[in-house]
Amino acid sequence: MRALLYILTILWFRVGCALGLSVLDFGAVADGLTDDTAAFQQAVNAAAQTGGTVLAPAGKYRIEGSIRLLGVSLQGENTAPRSWYPLNGTVILATGGRDDENGAPLFDLRNSSAVRGLTVYYPEQNVDDIRPYPWTFRIGGDDLERDITFDCTIENITLINSYNGIRTGPAENGRHRINSVFGCVLSRGIFVQSTGDVGRIENVQFHCHFWAHPESGGDFGKVFNYMQKNLRAFIIGRSDWEYMTNTFVFPAHIGYHFIATETAAGWNGGCNGQFSGLGADAAEICVQVDDIQSMGLLITNGQFNSHLHGEATQIIISPTNTGSVRFVNCGFWGPVNHNAAIHGDGYVSFSNCYFSNNNDTQEYSIVAESGRVQISQCTFDAVKSSGIAGTWVYTGEKTQPPAVYIGSDITHAVVTDNNGYRGVRIENRAGEKAVIR
Repeated sequence: MRALLYILTILWFRVGCALGLSVLDFGAVADGLTDDTAAFQQAVNAAAQTGGTVLAPAGKYRIEGSIRLLGVSLQGENTAPRSWYPLNGTVILATGGRDDENGAPLFDLRNSSAVRGLTVYYPEQNVDDIRPYPWTFRIGGDDLERDITFDCTIENITLINSYNGIRTGPAENGRHRINSVFGCVLSRGIFVQSTGDVGRIENVQFHCHFWAHPESGGDFGKVFNYMQKNLRAFIIGRSDWEYMTNTFVFPAHIGYHFIATETAAGWNGGCNGQFSGLGADAAEICVQVDDIQSMGLLITNGQFNSHLHGEATQIIISPTNTGSVRFVNCGFWGPVNHNAAIHGDGYVSFSNCYFSNNNDTQEYSIVAESGRVQISQCTFDAVKSSGIAGTWVYTGEKTQPPAVYIGSDITHAVVTDNNGYRGVRIENRAGEKAVIR
């Protein structure tokens, strides 16, 4: 009998380990009122002894502090991102860090950690008085010498109203996997910094309607306006090979922002990488490139729409850029001033792309003031957009606005084999530095 009990005990232990520890076993209440931070941290610490999994069953967990994961997977019930209503499944009610966006993140991930299957909602955030909060997720820490973090995963997450969504760094990190993250973010969506090995961001959508339902205190119009004025959805700093696939934002101040970042440990500069299936709608600026590595960006199959708000220019290549940016098979449309404004000393190319700006028939679709530019096999469709009852119609009169302006400070330009509904109008101020055919 004792032998049988011993065997059953061992089997029960092994089954429990296979299924994972539960936060409920460590005192989590999941009533949405009780602070469950300590219970989560105790469960995570216990799992860290073997690198196991912590389960968070369906319920509403109030988290007033920060949870650090060390080689542990935190697993909720949500097998995919959820709609904004109803708030069910595994829901984290985050309240810590109000008015301190530099405070401790809600989830602090270190080596080989993962968070999956959660909805995160900030119940004390007010759509009429939006306040800063720390990052919802951070991969890596602040200690530039010791917090080296690799192989972390954030997957199947819904963000209802995060002020700051997900970041990596500032300490060295690599091989992040951010997949199937949907939701509303207000200031910064995903910020990548100090990544030394290929990072992957896939299947991400940020949209104001995730904080539009009365149950969460949302309002579509107010959230739309705030995001369009304030949100930088994807911010990419120093990253050695960033791979991004199937991402989208509506709306944004800047959809995709490429910048230089610096740390005392020497992780300085911009990124290089490949970016496929990008989408930015109702953005003041869809893509802004301030700094990248010389080999630069490969952007394929992107769709970019801007409104007459702010810069109203879909692509801005800043004077500080010296790297290479290549757009292939991308579409640019909407009531904008320009589809692209090009500065700096880098290389910018558009191949087999579609352009239609045409708010003002005297404005150029592409304005190239400096650098090295190549535009080939593109279509300038010239559909004039018009606002009707607060909406935009993209099937209006086809006009003939000028397509390409080549400034006198250009290093060289090649503009060949393009087409347009009524031809392609090009103004060349660069003389023989431009090849036009």
